[in-house]
Amino acid sequence: MRYKPDWPAAAERLTALWAGRHLGRPCIAVTARRDGGVPWPAPPATPEARWLDPAYILPELRAALGNTYWAGESIPSHLLMAGWVLSGGAVPQFAENTIWHTPRTFDYDAPPPFAYDPDDPWVRRFRSLYTAIAEEAGADGFHVGQPLGLPGSDLLAANLGTEEMLFACAAYPAWAAQAILQLQRAQVAAFRDCATIPQALGNTHWYGCAGWMPFWAPEVTLCTQSDVSCMLSPAMYETFVLPELTLLANELGWLWYHLDGADARQHLPRLLSLPFLRVLQYTPAPCEPPNGPAHLDFYRAVQAAGKIVHIQVPIAHVEPLVRALDPGLLYLDTYADTPADADALLYDAARWTKG
Repeated sequence: MRYKPDWPAAAERLTALWAGRHLGRPCIAVTARRDGGVPWPAPPATPEARWLDPAYILPELRAALGNTYWAGESIPSHLLMAGWVLSGGAVPQFAENTIWHTPRTFDYDAPPPFAYDPDDPWVRRFRSLYTAIAEEAGADGFHVGQPLGLPGSDLLAANLGTEEMLFACAAYPAWAAQAILQLQRAQVAAFRDCATIPQALGNTHWYGCAGWMPFWAPEVTLCTQSDVSCMLSPAMYETFVLPELTLLANELGWLWYHLDGADARQHLPRLLSLPFLRVLQYTPAPCEPPNGPAHLDFYRAVQAAGKIVHIQVPIAHVEPLVRALDPGLLYLDTYADTPADADALLYDAARWTKG
């Protein structure tokens, strides 16, 4: 791989992780800034260009990949938030650090209207950008990640607005459940459509979500979430979210799941019961301690269910987690100040690993 010559060794460790094993230490993705000599592009002219213009994104991609030291099981990757424009018809609005959507009004007495439209102007723009990135990668320059697309439940909130989406779930549950499944089927169609682009260029393996919390597995694994679930009861989660997860797994493969904040942790027992869920990643809410020793009981519960726990953690918290958790079901993601510090961390992690 162009940006990671030791990729075969990293893939071997990640394959062992997938089987619940470790090769002397847990998998640790550690990056550091390095002087790769790749110039950064000038700032984009508009927020929309920041997320969708290949003339800005490709130079930024080259700089981000080329000026990073990819150590351990890190995966050369760059955030491609443009997948949020695959929105089921909601019009995207662009800011410097995110993409959001303008809510629309729907007739709840009529069937939901959501479907994948390859001729939608936003879909065409995304495919054009995705194609440019796949061409930049070629067959083995770097893995081309799946689009960072929202799941059906979060897309319904994007189309209706969060408050109206919750109202629809309470007052028109059959309509809302059908709409969520329509939106998830549209995302499945979009993912399958996008998969043909790198495959045609010989880059046959999707590694997981493009840039945000990248995870590689030897089998197809889809990254998903339901951020709106923090406002749903367990019973409503069963009605509105579980069917979209089941659809996604049945259609595309194993699931990697992002659990967002303490209010969403009420759904942990149900998530851990799902046979198709292989990896769980947790992002603490701002009112909680950051990922690290404060959440050891949570991580242990995930591992006790036989799931891999994926943790983005400050480097100072790596040692206590390596010492306390099962290294065969642990994937840590961290950042070092220098390439030498990154290499030293991996050496030390082997000393800290139990068993």
